[in-house]
Amino acid sequence: MHSENFDYLIIGGGIVGLSTAMQLQQRFPNKKIAVIEKEAQVAQHQTGHNSGVIHAGVYYAPGSLKADFCKRGVKATIDFCQKNSIPFDQCGKLIVATNEIELQRMQALFRRCLKNGIEASLLSKSDLKEREPNIAGLGAILVPSTGIVNYSEIAKAMAQTFESASGTLMLNSEVTQLKEDSESITVHLQNQHKTHVIQTKFLVSCAGLMADRITKMLNIPTDFQIIPFRGEYYVLPEKHNRIVNHLIYPVPDPDLPFLGVHLTRMINGTVTVGPNAVLGWKREGYGKVNISVKDVADMMSFKGYWQVIKNNFKTGLEEYKSSLWKPGYLKRVQKYCPGLQLDDLQPYPAGVRAQAVLSDGSLVHDFLFAQSPRSLHVCNAPSPAATSAIPIGEYIVDKITQPDCPDKTNTTNENKNVEPA
Repeated sequence: MHSENFDYLIIGGGIVGLSTAMQLQQRFPNKKIAVIEKEAQVAQHQTGHNSGVIHAGVYYAPGSLKADFCKRGVKATIDFCQKNSIPFDQCGKLIVATNEIELQRMQALFRRCLKNGIEASLLSKSDLKEREPNIAGLGAILVPSTGIVNYSEIAKAMAQTFESASGTLMLNSEVTQLKEDSESITVHLQNQHKTHVIQTKFLVSCAGLMADRITKMLNIPTDFQIIPFRGEYYVLPEKHNRIVNHLIYPVPDPDLPFLGVHLTRMINGTVTVGPNAVLGWKREGYGKVNISVKDVADMMSFKGYWQVIKNNFKTGLEEYKSSLWKPGYLKRVQKYCPGLQLDDLQPYPAGVRAQAVLSDGSLVHDFLFAQSPRSLHVCNAPSPAATSAIPIGEYIVDKITQPDCPDKTNTTNENKNVEPA
């Protein structure tokens, strides 16, 4: 078996891994750096299965890595798009309140915008109707910096930038074994039914849905497991491509980890509805029927999974109901867009969110890292990781190349979308 040596290896050809590799190669042009991706193309999982929103950072706790990365990520993402001629549109977002409770939550969310330094303004019912004739609500928050883009295109441009700077992109290469010693990490790859062995002085894992399995290969003690949550979308027919002028979000329930079903203008001109959030039975399950015996067995043997079920039983049943019963899904949308009908919800590809869950059943809502002497692992990179990919990559590069760099890693489990009203 042929062995090749690298200074740095990055596992994962999603947007976070590619951002890290691109910036690492730019900073150290004489280093030998490679990205390992098990698929035939980059951006085949979370990067290529999201709603394409450039988030402003409205929901995230002040002082968290989410808030910091997202605010800087908006500008970095737009700058990268302009430099690489990638289409984007800062169409803005409206967070719509439809009842008195949501109006109170909306005020708390607006205060959070101000604390995070995000431009935002409050709209009255009449202001909302003027901006969005097809949307019903008692008021809204306008966040003008929110935008839309195709993150797969950004990831492809990052890969091209990386390769043009002498980086190596290894596709169709699945990591099957890792072994660390005092000098290097040996990586066994499966490529077209052949085993390929390479070595690296340092390894960075941005493995997303497989993050916990990579840490286990190196016997790194951790207290989490990846639990897949499937997000199901619909797309509206072409006649509704102009049904909204902004992105339309409901005011989130602060006791729930997800933001709710929303209307998203896509960069290709269509409008999607979603996502919901149902427990997945396969980590990479994007079709209608998806189940993996290995993935299910891993979940069932993890005590945190059972605690998640217990803590979110009622919400989980409601999510499954809307998943299985289309009129229930429609009802959630009609709450703020009453003109839509059942036939307007047309099939669209699902996504799967890699959610890190602690053994006590807590959902990890900020970035989570693990490490060994010769490796750093991004264990949880929640939304808005796509928006924040460039500052996340910069942070990782600083962390692995500057031993004296202060560790700003925030692993506190902030589980509220908004502060109490």
